[in-house]
Amino acid sequence: MEVIVREEVYGRRYAILGSPEMLEIFWKSTDEAKNLINTLSELDKSAEGLIKLHEEFTGLFIKYFKHSKDLLSPQAKRDEQLIKKGHEKLSEVITGLNEGARKSQRTKTLEGSMISLRTYRIAGLLCAIGLILGFASVVFITHNISSSVDKLKRATQEIAEGRFDIIPDLKNKDELGELARAFADMAKRLKKLEEMYLDASPLTRLPGGVAIENVLRKRINSKAPLAFCLVDMDNFKAFNDRYGYARGSEVIKALGNIIENAVRKYGKEEDFIGHIGGDDFVIITVPERYPGICGEIISEFDRTIGDFYDPEDRRLGCIIGKTRQGIEMKFPILTVSIAVVTNQQKELVDPIQVGEIAAELKEYAKSIPGSIYVVDKRRRDSRQSLGEDNIIRFPQKDV
Repeated sequence: MEVIVREEVYGRRYAILGSPEMLEIFWKSTDEAKNLINTLSELDKSAEGLIKLHEEFTGLFIKYFKHSKDLLSPQAKRDEQLIKKGHEKLSEVITGLNEGARKSQRTKTLEGSMISLRTYRIAGLLCAIGLILGFASVVFITHNISSSVDKLKRATQEIAEGRFDIIPDLKNKDELGELARAFADMAKRLKKLEEMYLDASPLTRLPGGVAIENVLRKRINSKAPLAFCLVDMDNFKAFNDRYGYARGSEVIKALGNIIENAVRKYGKEEDFIGHIGGDDFVIITVPERYPGICGEIISEFDRTIGDFYDPEDRRLGCIIGKTRQGIEMKFPILTVSIAVVTNQQKELVDPIQVGEIAAELKEYAKSIPGSIYVVDKRRRDSRQSLGEDNIIRFPQKDV
């Protein structure tokens, strides 16, 4: 719904202002909406009607653009009304799909409760019959049924609380087995939706790994200019050991805010920010914007990071800590290293390739003292060793 609203907003803005940038964002939103609807229709066959509705909605804008030179004309006003109705229809269908999914979950839960009640009644009857047939038969049957019911009850509770990986392991070929399989299918669908729309870091509320990979893959496939920036703090483990995880989390949130402000200042709305986890962040932008963004991050981080240290450590300019091998040494004030991978010098084919190049660049950047960003300018052979002749780095320092 957010993408469809964005599509409508920029379509109307283009009709009013005639700006090519507005039109470009409109078409990008249209493509993104198509991809989301196609994914949704794969998860839920009842969503296939959305494809046609969205095509009609986009077609209304194409007609509207033709009459946008005179927005007060009867035809333009008629187009506006049709667009409004089209948006309402899309909203109604999407809301219905959401309600249907929730209703299905409630129905399955209720069915589980009813089957559990009936099963307990049957178990009681079997226990009575078992007094005649033999104590051994009663114990076996009761244990089998009770175990299945308990698994279904636990699965129901887990799914209701949003944990979709607990699937009841029932091999039964009766109603309990069918219900268990229905639970498994429902859990897989809900988990997929959760990963798509709720993939975010609990600390920074920025999109996580799934969203980062999806956005990066889409940008790579589009062949458009791309700059992938991997942001990492140097000596963060020593800081965490010295001050604890609570202050470490505050530094991570502060870096996240610095990155968001830098992108807001030097980037554009279509630029993407993600949080892989820990102190690793990702920015996906275009080559002409990364110098301003990275320079601002470095400048603001170096200016404010001292506020997180105790006065004595800040005065010394370092903290005393131990390496992973247990060797005591001095660790300087935290700095930030940024690895930038672009498709200016060579073609990027998939997120794995980008991640490998970025990881190599990051290790090189972390070997240089101080806050810095480095850019890979190697051409076809990315296995070429890194050095002063095949990277761009900022700030320019004597090392």
